[in-house]
Amino acid sequence: MSDNAPASSLDSHSLKASRHLRWRLWKDAFVRHAVGFGGISVIIIITLIFFYLLWVVLPIFSGAELHPLSQYTTPAPERGRTLHLAVEEQAEVALRVTDTGHLVFFRTTDGQLIRDAAIPLKPDQRVTTLAVGQANRAILAFGLSDGTALVVHHRYEVSYPPEGGRVITPVLEYPVGEAPVDVDPFGKPINVLAVQDGEERLSLAAPLHDGRLVLVTYMKEESFLGDEMAFERREDFLHGPTNRTTAFLRIDQDQQELYAATEDGTLFYYDINDPESASLLQQLPLLGQEGVSLTAFESLMGGISLLVGSSDGRLYQWSAVPQEGGPPVMTRIREFDPLSDAVVSLRPEHHRKGFLATDARGKLGIYHTTAHRTLLQEPILDGAVRRLAVAPRANALLAEDDAGNLRFVGIENEHPEISWSALWGKVWYESYPEPSYQWQSSAATSDFEPKFSLVPISFGTLKAAFYAMVIAVPLAIMGAIFTAQFMTPRMRKVVKPSIEIMEALPTVILGFLAGLWLAPFVENYLPGIFSMLIVMPFGILLAAYVWHRMPERVRHRVPDGWEGALLIPVILLVGYVSLAVSPLLETMFFDGDMRQWLTSSGIAFDQRNSIVVGLAMGFAVIPTIFSIAEDAVFAVPKHLINGSLALGATPWQTMMRVVMLTASPGIFSAIMIGFGRAVGETMIVLMATGNTPVMDMSIFQGMRTLSANIAVEMPESEVGSTHYRVLFLAALVLFAFTFLFNTFGEVVRQRLRRRYSSM
Repeated sequence: MSDNAPASSLDSHSLKASRHLRWRLWKDAFVRHAVGFGGISVIIIITLIFFYLLWVVLPIFSGAELHPLSQYTTPAPERGRTLHLAVEEQAEVALRVTDTGHLVFFRTTDGQLIRDAAIPLKPDQRVTTLAVGQANRAILAFGLSDGTALVVHHRYEVSYPPEGGRVITPVLEYPVGEAPVDVDPFGKPINVLAVQDGEERLSLAAPLHDGRLVLVTYMKEESFLGDEMAFERREDFLHGPTNRTTAFLRIDQDQQELYAATEDGTLFYYDINDPESASLLQQLPLLGQEGVSLTAFESLMGGISLLVGSSDGRLYQWSAVPQEGGPPVMTRIREFDPLSDAVVSLRPEHHRKGFLATDARGKLGIYHTTAHRTLLQEPILDGAVRRLAVAPRANALLAEDDAGNLRFVGIENEHPEISWSALWGKVWYESYPEPSYQWQSSAATSDFEPKFSLVPISFGTLKAAFYAMVIAVPLAIMGAIFTAQFMTPRMRKVVKPSIEIMEALPTVILGFLAGLWLAPFVENYLPGIFSMLIVMPFGILLAAYVWHRMPERVRHRVPDGWEGALLIPVILLVGYVSLAVSPLLETMFFDGDMRQWLTSSGIAFDQRNSIVVGLAMGFAVIPTIFSIAEDAVFAVPKHLINGSLALGATPWQTMMRVVMLTASPGIFSAIMIGFGRAVGETMIVLMATGNTPVMDMSIFQGMRTLSANIAVEMPESEVGSTHYRVLFLAALVLFAFTFLFNTFGEVVRQRLRRRYSSM
């Protein structure tokens, strides 16, 4: 028995060891696979995020598509030739205005007649021309053979009967009465007419046989009870085109400018803001080519720009460009892809800066001015398009050919405002003196031109990160080096956790403090802040020199590694003195107000500027960079440091030539991770900057970043809209920024690691 006991005990121990080994191997395998699964899951999730962003963004780069819906003969052909076509908001009812003074309303799907209304004309009166005002106000003016005009407003009432469905009823109104009003004082037939209606006045303009232009204005005055509208009529005359026949006449929607154009393409641009002192501002050629005539002439939505079509199929946009110290000047700011023949009709969209154009061969072009984009060019009719109408929502069009046939076509064109040039290039926006980068996604007026340039907010992102890194990198890296190599372990146990715990501070708190406390503080003590940046290094060097000149018995009382604590009172004293003398410096050098001095010197100053962002974001980024860099420096093998010191190198030489090189991969990783943290920061830049998307590297100006822009505007954007998808594009750009910077940092880190791993 005794002989078998040791063997049994040995077998028992061997069995336990075997079980323990298998358990450890199982745990190692489980952890290895779990870590691998987690890493792959992270990569898959990031990839899915990328593809989701891409899936939301891609539709904004798609072109327009046409979907033929129906084709039929012109309703009520006996009522005469079509002068104008229009479609109501729901694209269910259309209007055909004829040369006999009839307004024919019909269904767009099959041409079924809904209403046939005639304007009140005398037996000896006939329609000689028709003027159409701003599209969204649905105003028409019939020019008559006796020099008078009849103004008609058409609108639609929508009702929902008990039996279900929707009923759209056309309604006609006569803003200045059912009797025609005098326009031509000589009683001559009106061949060219312009009309525009607004909140305060209604204007009519027409050329006279003596070469002048007549401007008839009806000033609106609401009665005391608000139930009636009274009109005050005035009549003014302007010098018209000399020795030329006016072929086109337009009044802008604000009734401040009048445009008269001749067939040879000469434009006469008038200021009629005050009709009594109306004047010619500019006379210029629109086409600039011999033998080419003007065939189409319309105002773009908003009335600031003109759309011009020529007999050779070319299309131009002219706009009033403001001039410093003078009136605006009409300037050709864009030329679009030409059509194949003479431009027959131009129809601007009602609520966007797009337009439709057709030529003599029945080819249709869909364009957008701001994006400078041709979305579609495609034939819709076999012959010339006599008349063209676009629905207010730009989702359908109605076209009539020479044979009197109507074609109703659906349009799929959700995001015409976006192009690569609109996103990343300089765009010449209306009322801007020159092309520029702008971000302005919304405004209070309906004729607003969206500005979706990503350049200013991308620039702001990099600018904010740059100033944050200027503050954070020197302090974090130098602090990490001192903490890891020169600080006593006891002090390091206090300093390192204290700095790392700073990273747990919510950024919203930092942004709140930066916006409400730091920004006013920096503004009030601006000279002291700058003097502190200059004086502080010299104060520290002076303190180090004084400490170095101290007797050894004094210096030896401070244990090695605790010298850094002696700089705390020095830093506090220099900072206090710098801020204390700030008012004196402001009085001596900046006339008592540095902000006003900067402004008068041509340097714009914003209270929430790059200085505030740099200080606040730098404070937020320091813990990230410090922690990683300190670990990298502290992890340098001690035998390398001891060997360098044993060979006679000084501690500083050892630090620069051994420690820094060995720890360089980790230090570079710390900087790149900190930079990525700064690029993606949201709350600090949201609360500590003016959130103005300006491109200015000045430290006194604010900025708007990609992340802050998304946070501000995403809750207000309509899901699926162009604005919504552009914000997702901004998120995709931010994603690309962080991916590229992190990839670059990893590549450099690996190269540094391979280079210095043999040390």
